[in-house]
Amino acid sequence: MKKIILLCAGGMSTSVLVNNMKKEATAQQFNCEIDAYAVDAAKKVGAEADCILIGPQIAYKLEEVKKVVPCPVADIDMAIYGMMDGKKALEMAQKLIGVL
Repeated sequence: MKKIILLCAGGMSTSVLVNNMKKEATAQQFNCEIDAYAVDAAKKVGAEADCILIGPQIAYKLEEVKKVVPCPVADIDMAIYGMMDGKKALEMAQKLIGVL
């Protein structure tokens, strides 16, 4: 099972995107766990993650997060985030993990 983490500033909108990604993962029969955390938890939650996606509102912390986690990290495109596009966000994660 792959573990995908989304990091945000603590807003509710990221949990909506997580739910949309979970629905898409179920539709694709892609076995994964997707959770959202505040960016301050990056080092702790990133230790066991297969990849991390960062909300656009904290994209400026991308390099900082990359330094404290062993997995690939990318910022979520503003259009994907704004549309809460679970399919495209999941595709981003799958590409980072190397399954797409």
